[in-house]
Amino acid sequence: MYEEFYGFSERPFQLTPDPAFYYESVTHKKALSYLGYGLNQGEGFVVITGEVGSGKSTLVAHLKQKLDEERMTVGEVVTSALDGEEMIHVAARSFGLDVAGGDKAAALAAIELFLHEEARSGRRVLLIVDEAQNLSIGALEELRMLSNFQLGSHPLLQTLLLGQPEFKHLLAQSDELEQLRQRVIAAHHLEPMQPGEVEPYVTHRLAHVGWDNNPELDGGLWNKLHKATGGIPRKVNQVMTRLLLMGAVEETSALSPDMLDAVIEEMSGDSAHGDSHEAPARPRPDRDLPAADAIARARGEGATPQPAPVSQDREKGLLDVQIEAIEGAFAERDKHMAALRREVEKLAAAPQRTGGEVPADLDKRLSDIERRLDEQEQSLRHVLTMMIDYFESQATRAAA
Repeated sequence: MYEEFYGFSERPFQLTPDPAFYYESVTHKKALSYLGYGLNQGEGFVVITGEVGSGKSTLVAHLKQKLDEERMTVGEVVTSALDGEEMIHVAARSFGLDVAGGDKAAALAAIELFLHEEARSGRRVLLIVDEAQNLSIGALEELRMLSNFQLGSHPLLQTLLLGQPEFKHLLAQSDELEQLRQRVIAAHHLEPMQPGEVEPYVTHRLAHVGWDNNPELDGGLWNKLHKATGGIPRKVNQVMTRLLLMGAVEETSALSPDMLDAVIEEMSGDSAHGDSHEAPARPRPDRDLPAADAIARARGEGATPQPAPVSQDREKGLLDVQIEAIEGAFAERDKHMAALRREVEKLAAAPQRTGGEVPADLDKRLSDIERRLDEQEQSLRHVLTMMIDYFESQATRAAA
């Protein structure tokens, strides 16, 4: 899709955490400092909280790259709603321990033995627990109990808790978590990026995929982008993905504030309500083309037939046009595949009709079929890429 149109090596604003794209904003730099301090202590709990999409997982992925695997063993738990006993078994599995059955005592014994073996081998052990706001009080208490394991006076386990803001409040206010609270040696809440950090964040990710100022980014984008996203990295990624997709659809080498306004409006759903105060639609050459056609034109390929003239859909927004393009592409592919199957059946029946003789042009006809199959496969790949871009841009808090 747009990464091909602009010549990027990969998508720069994917929603899955990737340490290769890590950008050290002011708040992330502070978080790393707290993490460094906490890990140097080698005990207790380190707590990092932040809004959905604030970059907690990317921060931890970046941290793990810095850890010496010869000296640190890391287990990871991404929780749902776990009770205390479940927490023990999930923690054991995070370290690769196979604890048969549901015996909590056996699981605890296996964890303790593992921690002692790691300590004797000169390795520290870190347990990373993500989505900590989903844990029950009992599960958090079990984590605290795990921190009691020692070899002499040497603590054997350190825990990093990652959670959303409600976990920060729970930890601060719950009387039942007083003992755990006393074992927190470092904590930081990830704040949104400041307005001046949005531009370097975006250009940092673009540079990583080979951006050479194509598309050109208008200076008027940044304040609008910060206002629309609140400075939350994942929201910035969502908007930038849609903006780049629009740029590819329009076959433009520059992204403007007007285009950003249109993307924000479409993502908020305002255009679907036909607001009477909506500004007149600005001329957008090739915007009326579905994404599949715009990309095909950029590649010099034939346009994908569409189910209906897009001019009738001007008020539907880019997303609806994309969906119709996808449906049309699948319908067209099914039609071609049916025709190809008929062609193959004819070829299979040809020797019977000719008394066993193979038609002279059989090789050419088979080659034509193979070429058309390859074209259909490429078309399907483009369609699936558009679908992936759509679902990533619509990621919900539950999917996070």
